[in-house]
Amino acid sequence: MSERAAPFHCPYCGDEDLRPNEQGHGAWECATCSRAFQLKFLGLLASGTSGNTAGREEI
Repeated sequence: MSERAAPFHCPYCGDEDLRPNEQGHGAWECATCSRAFQLKFLGLLASGTSGNTAGREEI
C-alpha cells in the first residue's frame, strides 16, 4: 500500500502551512488560521457518472 496523500492547502484559508493533527488518521491542522480538519476518502464514482446534472439544460 502506498503512503497517505497529504492535502496541499487548507480548505478554509488556502494557506500551505499544514501539519498532521494528533486526533488521528486524516486529521490536519493549519498554523495560519488555527483550524483543524479531517479528510476522509469516500470511494470511487461509478464509471459514466459526471456528478449531479439535475436542472441543467442542453444547449
